[in-house]
Amino acid sequence: MIRQAAFAGSFYPADKKSLIKQIDLFLKNAEKIKQKRLRILIVPHAGYDYSGQTAGWGFKQLEGESYSKIILLGSSHKNYFSQAAVYNRGFWQTPLGKVEVDQFLANNLINKSKEITANLIVHQQEHCLEVELPFLQRLLTDFKIVPILLGQPKEKVLAVLGEAIKDDFDEQTLLLISTDLCHYPQYRIANKVDQQTIEAILKIEPDQFQEKITENLDQPGVETCACGAGAVKVGLIVGQKLEIDDTQLINYANSGDSRPVKSQVVGYASLGFYGSQLKKKKTDLLNYEQERKLLEVARKSLEAYFRDGKAPFLKAKEGFLKQNLGVFVTLRKNGRLRGCIGQFESQQPLYQLVQEKAVDAAFNDPRFPPLESRELKDVKIEISLLSPRKKIDDWRKIILGKQGVMIKQGRKRGVFLPQVAEETGWDLETFLTNLCSHKAGLAPNCYQEKETEVFVFTAQVFSEE
Repeated sequence: MIRQAAFAGSFYPADKKSLIKQIDLFLKNAEKIKQKRLRILIVPHAGYDYSGQTAGWGFKQLEGESYSKIILLGSSHKNYFSQAAVYNRGFWQTPLGKVEVDQFLANNLINKSKEITANLIVHQQEHCLEVELPFLQRLLTDFKIVPILLGQPKEKVLAVLGEAIKDDFDEQTLLLISTDLCHYPQYRIANKVDQQTIEAILKIEPDQFQEKITENLDQPGVETCACGAGAVKVGLIVGQKLEIDDTQLINYANSGDSRPVKSQVVGYASLGFYGSQLKKKKTDLLNYEQERKLLEVARKSLEAYFRDGKAPFLKAKEGFLKQNLGVFVTLRKNGRLRGCIGQFESQQPLYQLVQEKAVDAAFNDPRFPPLESRELKDVKIEISLLSPRKKIDDWRKIILGKQGVMIKQGRKRGVFLPQVAEETGWDLETFLTNLCSHKAGLAPNCYQEKETEVFVFTAQVFSEE
């Protein structure tokens, strides 16, 4: 499914060469102002002839950076609806090519709350997200998008969406918020009102932001202080939850700066929320150096097995290597699964269990032929450290992508690690259907049967990549 470009030729050029030329000129005329990692970016969405240069200043901050997940958030100008509307499949097309929708992340957000729903229709004739894509395509590679629109949401919807986005926010995520500022006052009033709106946004206080834009609706000619106010408030909620404290006005202008008409103008701003590093999750069992050490144990075990016919004898000095934890070892060759074997509970020290499961994944996974020595250089090792399993009474409580699942019925059982959902893009029911039928050898809907036991667990996942 491809959402075709609906506003090429009106808001921005439909001709590829002309579009590239215009965007590149905007970027050339802007400067990168900070080296910190940008977490949230607010940019305008009017026609490029009006707000393109201000947007260019904002997007300039992405130059030389890499992000794999872009959450596009804006407010609908044409449709009335109460839930957050997520576009959760296929691709978006612009004159610069197609951009894939991150189906896994989109469905994961949808599964978190009934206030977040799949809705493709409201996106079809809405410009506020589409106009941002060509800038992203010019600056980034290998990224996917999750387009989200708000209509007339209640505060609960904004809070739920902000929490859901925060839960899935990682180092490769950028939240991109699309909004213009005040609409239709005189030039002088627009500058005054927008300055106050910007100051409120930079404080990352949703309530103060709402108070200020409500107060300024009394100014002459002001119809709105921010047409994407709901989207901005979600961004402020996410910013608070990520504990961001570094905000910056990147550029401001209004339509009166590019056109002779000063009597009725629209304001535009690019603003950045920065953070050099997201806080490490307290649930992580190992730190980065310990992860590297355990991967080294797995790699050396495979090398020794090919050389000597057995895993090496190791003396573990570090305490973390002696823990009793469940482990899965996954092998991938050129990005494709090549073997995966694990164990939930063991009295063996962690390093010994990793050695054993690395060899099992290479030689004893019945789905694949034994690994050959010539393949080893192309294989990347991934390790999943498992929490204890927890039985649940309702499959709908599973947090897709955060929790792995074990299905058990009699002697039959099947396990999917948390990352399976991300790799496949499945929604919860598809995830469970495949787990029942393909892993456990049970009926596709066995997860709904009373005699089936459902267990969940979490995993700290790390790999040589």
